Amino acid sequence: MDNSRNVDLEITESLPLLRIDTYLSNEFPGISRAIIQRLIRQENVLVNQTVVKPNYRPHKGDKISIYFPEPVPAEPVPNNIPLDILFEDSDLVVVNKAAGMVVHPGAGHDNNTLVNALLHHCGTDLSGIGGVARPGIVHRLDKDTSGCIVMAKNDTAHAGLSSQFADRTTFKTYRLIACGVVPGKSGRIDVSIGRHPTHRKRMATEGKSGRQALTEYLIHSKSKHVTYLSSRIYTGRTHQIRVHFKHLGYPLVGDLVYGKRKNQVLKEMTNYSAPRQLLHSYKLGFTHPVSSERLYFQAALPQDFENALKLLFKDQQIEQE
Repeated sequence: MDNSRNVDLEITESLPLLRIDTYLSNEFPGISRAIIQRLIRQENVLVNQTVVKPNYRPHKGDKISIYFPEPVPAEPVPNNIPLDILFEDSDLVVVNKAAGMVVHPGAGHDNNTLVNALLHHCGTDLSGIGGVARPGIVHRLDKDTSGCIVMAKNDTAHAGLSSQFADRTTFKTYRLIACGVVPGKSGRIDVSIGRHPTHRKRMATEGKSGRQALTEYLIHSKSKHVTYLSSRIYTGRTHQIRVHFKHLGYPLVGDLVYGKRKNQVLKEMTNYSAPRQLLHSYKLGFTHPVSSERLYFQAALPQDFENALKLLFKDQQIEQE
């Protein structure tokens, strides 16, 4: 059961001396101010459909929308799940994540996540991150996105990797199949992404809450109905590639959140229905946070992705590089 919820409020009088985090903690006495601040920073609180900071001063007529995610377990437990380890040392581990695996425990996924699997795999090799022995999450992949992901084993690695993702010094490329024939040979999408104004679990390019997002792409092959591409992202917005290609008018094959209608048309034309959104984290590069060595990893396309290429492109020669 999904216990997440949306709450909408309207300010009936201006409160020039009261911050919004204080105002909301007063409105919800069972929720601490620290939790309210975290919700604000996670962009789960919008004022007039716009992201604000915790020190925002409410004004009369302001419409506040609050999204309360479903509570998650305090501590994950180890689960014995096989992993495709691409690299591992005492500081970090790089995994080729399978499609269908959630990265960390959350709403509706208490167990069998990548974090649960790594807790079992690493055993006593993990150091305390935030006072708790668990692998540190420095970036994420959607449940149905496969491929390269790195997790930190200790505080030093966690801080070093996190700063690289924040400073955009990592290298991230994906492989994807898009509905329709994308024109040209390459392109650049520089369009802001933010929370959808009404569907809080979705992202959108329209609205006032967007943050800068940059995606570049290179086309490998085109068929009559789809396009096979590589895409490099320079920012790490939620659902970035999926939202950007929807914005272009070419949503990902199998993406029923951002491209349901186009996928229905594709199924009618080809009799193919993808098992998930066909998006794969193909290459990942970063500087080792302890040794300072520059590292690059590549994850082979999974079988379902290969099957889609064979079916949708039939006997056509497919360019890979």
